[in-house]
Amino acid sequence: MNIRNIAIIAHVDHGKTTLVDKILHQTNVFRANQETGDLIMDSNDLERERGITIFSKNASVVYKDVKINVIDTPGHADFGGEVERVLKMADGVILLVDAFEGPMPQTRFVLQKALQLNLKPIVVINKVDKPNCRPDEVHDAVFDLFFNLDATEEQLNFPTFYGSGKNGWFNNSLTQCDDITPLLDGILEYVPEPKIGEGTLQLQITSLDYSSFLGRIAVGKVTRGTIKENQPISLVQADGIKKTRVRELYIFESLGKKKVTEVMPGDICAVVGIEDFNIGDTIADFENPEALPVISVDEPTMNMQFGINNSPLFGKDGKFVTSRHLRDRLMKETEKNLALRVEDTDSADTFMVFGRGILHLGVLIETMRREGYELTVGQPKVIVKTIDGKKHEPYETLVVDVPQEFASKVIDLVTRRKGEMLIMETKGDMQHLEFEIPSRGLIGLRTQMLTATAGEAVMAHRFNDYKPWKGAIPGRNNGVLIAKEAGSTTAYSLDKLQDRGFFFVDPGEEVYKGMIIGENNKPGDLVVNPNEGKKLTNMRASGTDGAASIAPKTLMTLEECMEYIQHDECIEVTPNIIRMRKTILDEEERKRFQKTMKTEEVGG
Repeated sequence: MNIRNIAIIAHVDHGKTTLVDKILHQTNVFRANQETGDLIMDSNDLERERGITIFSKNASVVYKDVKINVIDTPGHADFGGEVERVLKMADGVILLVDAFEGPMPQTRFVLQKALQLNLKPIVVINKVDKPNCRPDEVHDAVFDLFFNLDATEEQLNFPTFYGSGKNGWFNNSLTQCDDITPLLDGILEYVPEPKIGEGTLQLQITSLDYSSFLGRIAVGKVTRGTIKENQPISLVQADGIKKTRVRELYIFESLGKKKVTEVMPGDICAVVGIEDFNIGDTIADFENPEALPVISVDEPTMNMQFGINNSPLFGKDGKFVTSRHLRDRLMKETEKNLALRVEDTDSADTFMVFGRGILHLGVLIETMRREGYELTVGQPKVIVKTIDGKKHEPYETLVVDVPQEFASKVIDLVTRRKGEMLIMETKGDMQHLEFEIPSRGLIGLRTQMLTATAGEAVMAHRFNDYKPWKGAIPGRNNGVLIAKEAGSTTAYSLDKLQDRGFFFVDPGEEVYKGMIIGENNKPGDLVVNPNEGKKLTNMRASGTDGAASIAPKTLMTLEECMEYIQHDECIEVTPNIIRMRKTILDEEERKRFQKTMKTEEVGG
């Protein structure tokens, strides 16, 4: 059977998952409850809510007797390591762009990788049914992007399809048609068949799957030779060669996997039975193993402490609250989440978790929360390395597209956080800015930038390199309001405290000693009593308490809390509630600890 391997790349929310879904529907990959209109490819609420495909999924369809392996790629720079590996399995790419927004920073990042791998591109301009769409201008912008990324003459001569994934049609012109057949025909015409080399078996492990029954499963494309069930093989690793045997083989069929006895070259398969493999290892011939060039996996750039929930309100909300539950869940995550590392600490209740960025770690915390876990997480910190005796930290390339009137505010925000501007270009009404910035400077930047630009800034960042430490970066200026005692907040008390700052709690909420209930208007923390009730006398009735006009509480998302907290604060995360608190709840103990730390700093 003929094979085509194609990856779909796009910016967040440009319709990638919807397009894959339409391809599956078109080729009669239906499911029982299709009439509900659900997306087949949507894997969970969290991905839908974030508008991001986090882990790429493989699917395959058969069209006109040709097997098309469809590879869905992640849509965010924090998952960039996955993008590069996934593209290694493809022979062509569909670049999906929004007919109004055009190519975006994330598109540039992934497309550059695809062009460097010499993949054949097909451009699909989606959402041409939207008001204010500008497909012709977007086509020109895509061409300029290809040109700027040093595309070859052949790559610049890309075919373009227009349509609406939502309405289920794509055509090679702006004329609406009945379905997506023109696009499927285009894939057969423009995407080359896999290149098959001469020689013995070679399969590079580019991705992994995990099953609680089968363990870790290696996924990759057979670049030459054939692989068979029970075949003895060599696993070529960076530090040597291991002899092992293939236990089971699966190919991707529709949305699932199908067990087979043999896989032909050019096809993508899943191999069961190999122990202790790493991404980038080569499955090769038993007698004469030959390795393929190694793929590097993105190194983590941030770490956070994960611990059990030890607040006075622990165990009231979640199902999994012990350190054993927490450890087992984190270790299970490392089986399939490649850029994640987990290490034990001196305390049995606390673990150090290393990840690619705030979103990467935030998605893990959010997923665990929804599964019923209670945990406490500390401030995200960058991973520092000592190179040639000097302190080095991770730097990232930050790309910001913003309306011209806000450009100066963005430049000011980034330079205050030790960023240096590399590129400044005008694109129509927008200003395209590129910076080099320490990863530390990105913590909390997104919230500030969206506030400063009235939500207009579009920012993306990717890891660049480790460079010398850049010095102190200004953090949060204001202190916080801390609850003095446990109890329920009262409108009377909050009303009296309003001139001190703004609140993260409403009247009637349960709080505990040491919990952060608001932000102080001034630098420095302030311990306040939010639970004081009105003293009742014959003259003053309790009924007037409701007349207090209190500003609604400020709602903070998990990522905003992660960016907000300081080194002596942490976040209590339960299935239904996110609270911020001081790590040391007792005020006197906090003062003693701070005094000790200052003495040590002076002595050191």
